[in-house]
Amino acid sequence: MLTHAARLTPATNSILPVETPAVKAASSPFKVVYLGTGAAGMYCGSCLHDNALVAALRRLGHDVVLVPLYTPLRTDEPNQSLPCVFFGGINVYLQQVLPLFRYTPRWLDRLLDSGPVMRLLARRRAAVDARGLGPLTISMLQGEEGNQRKELQRLLQWLEHEGPPQLIHLSNALLLGLAPALKHHLGVPVVCNLSGEDIFLDALEPSHREQAWELVARHARHVDRFVALNRYYAQAMSRRLELAEDQVEVIPHGLNLEGVSRRQWPSQRKQLTVGFLARVCPEKGLHLAAQAVREYNAAAPELPAVLHCAGYLSSGDRRYLRQIEREFAAAGQAERFRYFGEPDRQEKFRLLASWDMFCLPTVYQESKGLSALEALACGVPLVVPRHGVFPELIEHTGGGWLFEPGEVEQIVDLFRQVAAAPEQLPRCGEQGRRVICQHYTDHLMAQRTAELYHRLCRPGDRFPAAHAKECP
Repeated sequence: MLTHAARLTPATNSILPVETPAVKAASSPFKVVYLGTGAAGMYCGSCLHDNALVAALRRLGHDVVLVPLYTPLRTDEPNQSLPCVFFGGINVYLQQVLPLFRYTPRWLDRLLDSGPVMRLLARRRAAVDARGLGPLTISMLQGEEGNQRKELQRLLQWLEHEGPPQLIHLSNALLLGLAPALKHHLGVPVVCNLSGEDIFLDALEPSHREQAWELVARHARHVDRFVALNRYYAQAMSRRLELAEDQVEVIPHGLNLEGVSRRQWPSQRKQLTVGFLARVCPEKGLHLAAQAVREYNAAAPELPAVLHCAGYLSSGDRRYLRQIEREFAAAGQAERFRYFGEPDRQEKFRLLASWDMFCLPTVYQESKGLSALEALACGVPLVVPRHGVFPELIEHTGGGWLFEPGEVEQIVDLFRQVAAAPEQLPRCGEQGRRVICQHYTDHLMAQRTAELYHRLCRPGDRFPAAHAKECP
């Protein structure tokens, strides 16, 4: 039996006042250093957000230098980051496990930060997996007292050489170990994004989890303002870190809508195409979408369903994908599932615009939901769980339907109702698309961020705009 919110009914567009704040551009350009973390060669929501924001801020005339940490950033739009890496992943790891590497010369560090070595790191999923990374996480959060202090000193020296910025923007709260030193040495405001850190920190071994949360909360006092992409995560992290309400700003993610394909709805359908775009892993819930499609098809419906999947696949998750393929084959539905690999930007939006529904049944509470925004931008409605950012997104856009987390039968019932009333799909998708085009653009995201910078920086703090080009 479906809950009320999961029933297929005409979507309503409930625009929330928080989504339409007054914004104004700063009177002159800001000079900002934005520290963003790479994700070992995979597409990740934080990398895509950071790159899109920096590009949009630059189009507004601001001088923003995007500095990659750990590994190079991977994006599906023109990469805005510097060609060098700070806190290179290999160096950070070796300095943690072998004390000798805490004192090695710069030429050796530079070799370990080089492209070929970074590509080797990118092939290993463990590089971004919380399991086993407790001691390293603690050390990084200890900042100048941690084992990577040499890397911190290198960053500080480079910042001083390039000329002090007006503001430092951290990509996520796992970088808060840097905040005390940045504040002390540069004396400028520090902004920090909140971007799914709870998932990583809660996955640490219990012996490290509590200490890591304590360090994050302790260093939060060195941050002038936190930024969350939605009210759900702003409230969740405010509780975890005991932040005051005015310490967290909600600035929704904004999309670059140039070249975004729009769903062209057929007059007649031979099948119901369900799409999934995310990292292919158990946490994102691909197996739940697959189970729902198989169970729906098992009843021999007049309008059969297919599941199209795309997204980053690590070597460690290939067995997971193979298992899903075997389950479709065992059910006699091998032709009802297809994996499209890792699409580039053009292919991604072409795929999205070919789907009838976008199903992302995440197991954990999603803090960003960027691919869901991209689906709505194409006019494709969502089928998503009632947790994390999704209830807020559906309430604001009216672009889809909710089901109780993990309840596959509710997803199946939604498929049945869509098949019985397919005219709901274009109506719901187009409504969601309109809201995305009005309230979730990269230009608006950049305007809101620039206004935040304007409020935090002192009026007299102005520096000539000149993008940093030299790597140490």
